[in-house]
Amino acid sequence: MGSNQTWITEVILLGFQVDPKLELFLFGFFLLFYSLTLMGNGMVLGLICWDSTLHTPMYFFPSNLTIVDMSYASSIVPKMLANLTMQKKTISFAPCLLQTFLYLALAVTECTSLVVMSYDRYVAICHPLRYAVIMSWRVCTILAATCWIFSFLLALVHITLILRLPFCGPQTIDHFFCQIMSVFKLACADTRLNQTVLFVGSVFVLVGPLCLVLVSYTCILFAILRIQSSESQRKAFSTCSSHLCVVGLFFGSAIVMYMAPKSRHSQEQRKILSLFYSLFNPMLNPLIYSLRNAEVKGALRRFLRKKTSV
Repeated sequence: MGSNQTWITEVILLGFQVDPKLELFLFGFFLLFYSLTLMGNGMVLGLICWDSTLHTPMYFFPSNLTIVDMSYASSIVPKMLANLTMQKKTISFAPCLLQTFLYLALAVTECTSLVVMSYDRYVAICHPLRYAVIMSWRVCTILAATCWIFSFLLALVHITLILRLPFCGPQTIDHFFCQIMSVFKLACADTRLNQTVLFVGSVFVLVGPLCLVLVSYTCILFAILRIQSSESQRKAFSTCSSHLCVVGLFFGSAIVMYMAPKSRHSQEQRKILSLFYSLFNPMLNPLIYSLRNAEVKGALRRFLRKKTSV
């Protein structure tokens, strides 16, 4: 690094480059979705903790997913909302890198958690009599801990590689948060190693897990087809199709974002894709994975009856 290079101390987040009046609309729109994300996931987590009938391994992973989703959305949305209401849309460089680290770690945790949950559903439907033995509390805890530890270690690898780069400008990020590929553009050095590691990591945490999820649900599909009751088949198909829609939305948008050629999509399209897997998906997960469940709905009714009787 030459002596004439100056390290940047803060970054300007361009965000959504729209009319100021539209920014206020976007603020209200995203605030609503963020509030629904926190309320939905918080309600599911609270119900699972409150109702003793839900203290089983089957509801361990949905409760873990709610924590991931609330943390995931909270890693970027509050700053995005603040920037929509301010003229000076800046963030200091250190918090910017922290946001990149948390976002990467929680995104990978989401990927791995969805894989583990698909395996949990596979065991529950295809091996119901052995479920309690296969998915014991010990196994569930190890799987969840592995998801978190692996994700944060992988994110740490990316941040370590970023920190070895000199950052001397430009000082603007054409995004609403410190997305890792946008951070690369701030460096005044060759980032091919970073981009290669990011691509390989994306294949490992997106394509690999997606294949495992599809294998799990294919096995589940064949198990459903063997069910004699048409009503049970219909309910099982409805549940699995909704799960696959959420998984497809998350993995599909992330794969397009990190693995498709850059020239295929404009920056504004990439911002919209980022919103899908960072805000809309965490909002949908509690509805799809938990609130449609009969036992969770029963726990909610019991909670409401207890509150109204007090």
